[in-house]
Amino acid sequence: MEANLGTTNLLLGIMAAVSVLEALLLIGMGVAGFLIYRRVMSLVNELEARQIAPAMARVNAILDDVKHVSNKVKDEAERVDTALRTTMDRVDDTAERVKSNVRAQTGRLVGILRGARVAIETMMSARAV
Repeated sequence: MEANLGTTNLLLGIMAAVSVLEALLLIGMGVAGFLIYRRVMSLVNELEARQIAPAMARVNAILDDVKHVSNKVKDEAERVDTALRTTMDRVDDTAERVKSNVRAQTGRLVGILRGARVAIETMMSARAV
């Protein structure tokens, strides 16, 4: 029976050694993963500092310029709109004045022509009788 215990103890020793090796392997993989993570983060930070930060600065400058230009365009559009409204009001007022002046002037002429027509019709009808 002692041989069986020796074999069992040997197998238990082998399993313990394998477990220790597995634990060391897991610890090694954890350390390697951490080192890889640190290198990748370092690379990302360098990439951000070299590429992304200057690009973002240029994009922000462009956006500031676009904002400035759009504000100018808005101000100019408001100014043009005000000028057009004022001009249209003046044109409407002038058209109304011209219309009333033309009516006043042509009203007299139309009155004279109607009177002349009535006079001619009266003379023609008087001769016909």
